[in-house]
Amino acid sequence: MFDWDKWQEIFETMKKNKLRTFLTGFSVAWGIFMLIILLGSGNGLENGVRKEFEGDATNTLWINPGQTSVAYKGLKAGRTIQFTNDDYYLVKREIPNIDKISSRISVWQNNTVSYKKEYGNFDIIACHPGYGYYETLDILSGRFINDEDVKDFRKVVIISTIVRDALFKGEEPMGKFIDVSGIPFKVTGVFSDAGGDRDMQRIYVPLSTAQRIFNFGNKIFNLNVVTKDISVEESRAMVEDVRQTLAQVHKFDPEDQRALFVWNNVENFKQFLNLFASIRLFIWIIGIGTIIAGVVGVSNIMMIVVKERTQEIGIRKALGATPWSIVSLILLESVLITSFAGYIGLVMGVGLLELISPVFANSDTFFKNPEVNITVALGATLVMVVSGMLAGFVPARKAARIQPIEALRYE
Repeated sequence: MFDWDKWQEIFETMKKNKLRTFLTGFSVAWGIFMLIILLGSGNGLENGVRKEFEGDATNTLWINPGQTSVAYKGLKAGRTIQFTNDDYYLVKREIPNIDKISSRISVWQNNTVSYKKEYGNFDIIACHPGYGYYETLDILSGRFINDEDVKDFRKVVIISTIVRDALFKGEEPMGKFIDVSGIPFKVTGVFSDAGGDRDMQRIYVPLSTAQRIFNFGNKIFNLNVVTKDISVEESRAMVEDVRQTLAQVHKFDPEDQRALFVWNNVENFKQFLNLFASIRLFIWIIGIGTIIAGVVGVSNIMMIVVKERTQEIGIRKALGATPWSIVSLILLESVLITSFAGYIGLVMGVGLLELISPVFANSDTFFKNPEVNITVALGATLVMVVSGMLAGFVPARKAARIQPIEALRYE
């Protein structure tokens, strides 16, 4: 049964001690508020960095030729390493744990693309079918490059939605021909890329076709590998195998880091996950420390409350009040303060995150969508309330044990 008299007494006590009640509530609200902001900021930073990984698959190797920096077997330093189609087939055949592989050529000049009277300059990327997996392209209609396109030197092109909108102005592009540097290519696919506008300013053509049309011969710029589901250690072994294999063919020291550059995204993504696991742990330590400070504040205030009301408690016991009625009175005051203040801190923290989230939604910073899991937020608030109740239990229990005669003598 609801005891209105008890609640009325609690409200009267809080009203008489406004400053003390405010400071106690503020410490609780600030603890919850800071935890929410810290968690949201950590998630925002993690989301921003994850966004940078969205453009490419995370289980990839990017292999680029360089220039030798040391002499090797009678050959001078300073030689430029040039990849060819033979390197593509060699790596594809000899290196284990490869799921997909592609060569790549980037055409930076003569890259005018047109359809009827519409023109635009877009990056022309020549590749094998495996490159679509490397870039994690979302094929919206049609298909990506296939093996038959490469084998038969087909003049087909896959365009992004940005290119489609710029050239076709609402017209259906599938099956139509566009001019790529003055040569007609048939549109066989339309894609979207989570990597952003930079990756959307592209069209893709078969590598063999580009080698013929743009006079690259059998040259390629780099190799892109999508690995199987492997560990970081296995990815490092793959990198070493690639170095040894290509060093033997191109006659450079396998330890020469400038002769061959290999970007190991498997290892980098794992390091990123470990970094943010550490950041999350640090945030929780700081947040829990702030909450504990609030709980200690509640405990101290409850001890002061008991001390100030010692004589009153003695009178209550002399009139027949039970220990539980005294304990519940102090606990209810503690729970009321922590619940209300915790809720205020929760609302303010979530509200601030919602307010600043649109500001960073389309920014180029490594900070995207700062948010906090509402279950975690409510759980933290509940923990604060329970902790506040426990903080009030110790002084409440002490008050319940006071003998009436001792309480009445207390000054």
